[in-house]
Amino acid sequence: MTPKPSRRTPRALALALAAALLASGCASLTLDDNFDEAASFSREHGGTEARWLRGDASRHDAAAAVDRMLTQPLSADDAVRIALGYSPAFQALLADSAAASADATAGARLPNPVFAFERLVRREGGEAELDIGRSLSVSLLDLVLLPTRMKQAESTQRRLRAQLSATLVMQAADARQAWVRAVAAEQALRYREQVGEAAEAGAELARRMRATGSFSLLQQSREQAFHAEAVAETTRARQQALAAREALVRLLGLPPEQAARLRLPERLPELPAQIASEQESSQAGLDQRLDLRILRADLDRIARDAGVSRVTSIVDGLTLGGAVNDETGKPTQRGYEVEVPLPLFDFGDARRAGAEARYLAALNRNAQAAVAAHSRLRESYAVYRSNWQLARHYRDEVVPLRKRVSEEMAYAYNGMLIGVFELLADARSQVAAVAQALDAQRDFWLADAALQAERLGAPTLLPQTETTAAAPAEAAAGH
Repeated sequence: MTPKPSRRTPRALALALAAALLASGCASLTLDDNFDEAASFSREHGGTEARWLRGDASRHDAAAAVDRMLTQPLSADDAVRIALGYSPAFQALLADSAAASADATAGARLPNPVFAFERLVRREGGEAELDIGRSLSVSLLDLVLLPTRMKQAESTQRRLRAQLSATLVMQAADARQAWVRAVAAEQALRYREQVGEAAEAGAELARRMRATGSFSLLQQSREQAFHAEAVAETTRARQQALAAREALVRLLGLPPEQAARLRLPERLPELPAQIASEQESSQAGLDQRLDLRILRADLDRIARDAGVSRVTSIVDGLTLGGAVNDETGKPTQRGYEVEVPLPLFDFGDARRAGAEARYLAALNRNAQAAVAAHSRLRESYAVYRSNWQLARHYRDEVVPLRKRVSEEMAYAYNGMLIGVFELLADARSQVAAVAQALDAQRDFWLADAALQAERLGAPTLLPQTETTAAAPAEAAAGH
């Protein structure tokens, strides 16, 4: 016996399948669109375009570009270019974002139709009867909710695009700050080496003058102590320079052969003559801040989730299926079946309450984020401006005054008005001023990078003022 094949399906099921295919076709992958928007944001606001390396050829081209940059001392802009176009850690972040985007796209698509087949044989009195059943079903509830879920997915994609842009901004700021720390640490090391050489000469002079009876044991011991502390500070500065350099190497993702060729400028850039006002620094407004765009996308998605929950808490499923049955010696049966869960034990009130609470929490997070954004921007600008003023104060006031004092001390020594010990003590005082000036210049450029990121809504750590460089001079100040 050969069962009859089905020649048509119920009209309602056919219409449902057609609508499902049409709607699902709209949920296209947006991986490239998300990256292109983030790269455009980075190019517009950071002056550097990110690169997504998705093949051996692109990775080879990126490595060659890095090799060309390493032929000369690495600038801050080149450090950002390497971080956004070569670093394996950053490439991993891009791939993670692409995976999340693909998951969001998949979540907006309908579940596949379910095909069921059954074959039953009845044997009685030496005869066999064959019963074949076939059914094809789709979820009408998922079909009805598809437009809402597609909008949910779009909210998720907006969040992912803003999150990826924020990742680019933070990566660029981290690279710039790591470069500043590395250059400043090497600059401080070179100065400490010069101080160490001068301290060694002073200690040797004190030893000779002690031998001739011109220095007391106390005076000689002070010079030797200063030399010993200068050696310790040089060792510490060397370790800090190495640590800052390796931190930059890790952030840029340089392999050993490229890390060995990395050279840095001898000095940090000069301080700007003027800086932007607080009003100019906050002109971007809250609408363009990435952190607020992320939270707004979350709020939109949660609001749509709440709408879906109001429906699914009552009707948690609605499946329509077309069925065709063939039985030996009988006409073909055609029909449909509907499956609906009955809300007898779970009335959905808990899900509705949870959805409303999540929406309320998201709404308040948005309000708090706006308050925090204003506060952080004011704080970042205050740190930026105070570090600029402090660095200028050291450059224009403290260091020149210390230099003038040293010149006057030299004149007094030449006129036999003071002795060698007073001249050496003044040199020790000048060391602290120069070291603090270097720290202030470093802190300004760190604050500059932090402010740029904060204006775009991608906060980074603000620099903390440090005064570790003054220890040797303070230890030897009294006499």
